[in-house]
Amino acid sequence: MLAYLLITVVEILIVFTAVLLIVAYMTLMERKVLGHIQVRFGPNRVGPFGLFQPIADGIKLIFKEDIVVPHANKYIYIFAPTVIVITALMCFAVIPYGDRITFWGYTVNLVVADINVGLLYLFAISSLGVYGVVMGGWASNNKYSLLGAIRSSAQMISYELSLGLSVIGVIMIAGSLSMVKIVEAQSGIWFIVYQPLGFLIYLISAFAECSRTPFDLTECENELVAGYQTEYSSMKFGLYYLAEYAHMLVVSCLAVTLFFGGWQGPFLPPVLWFLIKIFFFIFFFIWIRATYPRLRYDQLMKFGWKVLFPLSLLNILATAVVLVLIA
Repeated sequence: MLAYLLITVVEILIVFTAVLLIVAYMTLMERKVLGHIQVRFGPNRVGPFGLFQPIADGIKLIFKEDIVVPHANKYIYIFAPTVIVITALMCFAVIPYGDRITFWGYTVNLVVADINVGLLYLFAISSLGVYGVVMGGWASNNKYSLLGAIRSSAQMISYELSLGLSVIGVIMIAGSLSMVKIVEAQSGIWFIVYQPLGFLIYLISAFAECSRTPFDLTECENELVAGYQTEYSSMKFGLYYLAEYAHMLVVSCLAVTLFFGGWQGPFLPPVLWFLIKIFFFIFFFIWIRATYPRLRYDQLMKFGWKVLFPLSLLNILATAVVLVLIA
């Protein structure tokens, strides 16, 4: 029992460290890829090929002056960035990143917590992130920050519905809410083959949930200065920045787990396969940012409620009909 507890603690530390490193270097990857797409170099001064740029950015944020704006609700103002970061990091507890391994005679699942309602846990925890956005915008005592927070919360709540419904088909086919069992159910054919419409709905909703282009209306610098985090500085702003990329990593991991077979693949180690698939999705996020213009807010909301929501219901109905016919 003590050995399993020790192994779990070590696994948590490894996953936590790996997530923070990946998130840090996602910022460098985005700046580099955007630079090449826009025919420029991107960061190339700090270290060879700019590899130390994320470290320099982190040091800068830590040592910048921490300003608390006048008339802000101080405690909520300080607590809000922590909420959104914690909810993002807690999601990685149920994401399996590899198969079982034997370590010193102990069989270890390469997932921090393999619970039978893992997918339900993930959606429940991730939905709490909107509170960090709303609290940050409201506690800043800035009408522009509050407007950004209202837009963000409306967008996230609207697209959470289609995001949740898009994976119902996967649950129906796998017959389980356990993330590990969903991956194991794809040992023959990946669920992207059975659920192309569900995956498309998931992908579009994930862009909106992460407030990424073309759905980055919560920040849109030329309209709202920066959105709900306008009045934040130093590491509190850094936490919001970190949370955005952590959420992007979460939805990429979830897409790989639910639709692309998780860690499964030929020849290479399972963990490496998982990382390769995640890299593809992160690159896709960046590519879309460099390609598509931002939608208007009314277009965003109409698309979520009048297009994605009915399509997600249609996907569930079609999946149920097919499962009944082949039963």
